[in-house]
Formats: sequence, C-alpha cells, structure tokens
Amino acid sequence: MKKMIVLLVAVLSMGAASAKTVKKVINVSGNCGTCENRIESTAKSINGVASANWNIKSKKLAVVFDDKKTNIKKIETKLASVGHDTQDVKATDKAYNSLPSCCLYRK
Repeated sequence: MKKMIVLLVAVLSMGAASAKTVKKVINVSGNCGTCENRIESTAKSINGVASANWNIKSKKLAVVFDDKKTNIKKIETKLASVGHDTQDVKATDKAYNSLPSCCLYRK
C-alpha cells in the first residue's frame, strides 16, 4: 500500500512539474486608462493568467500565464470579445462599437 501511495504522489508531482509559466508580450489596441483597466482585468480574469500589464503608449500587453491552463490564443480571443483588437484576433464590430467613445481606436 505504501508503494502505491508513493507511486501516486510521484505521478502527480510529474504532472505538476510539467506546467510552465510563460511570459509573452502581445499588441492590444486601445487608447486610455479605461482601456487599460478593461484589458488588464479581462486578461487577469482568465484561469491561469498570473499577471497582465498593458502600456498605453506602446499598446503592448505583458502577460504571465500557466501554459497548462491557458494560451495566447485564448487570451487574445477574450480581449477581442470585449472590443480590443490584438495582433492575431480582431474584435467584432459589435464588440468594438460597445466600447465607450474615448476607447474607440479604429480610425
């Protein structure tokens, strides 16, 4: 029985050890502090995202996440769903047009 428990713990530890924290920077369109709050809070709401910081001037989001729980595609898709274009996923017109007027970045 002890061998079975030790084996189970070892197997579970190996699964946890394979999870990796990933740091990525992606382009996310926006204009202002309201956008910054929305972008960061949306990214942080995703299971597995540890931190998200968007720079208004560079339009870049630095995100740290557990690659076993999420990925860049999921993060970009979620950001687009609240109206913010990313480098690979464009927000629908409906989502974009629901943004406050100060946040409308498309010209």
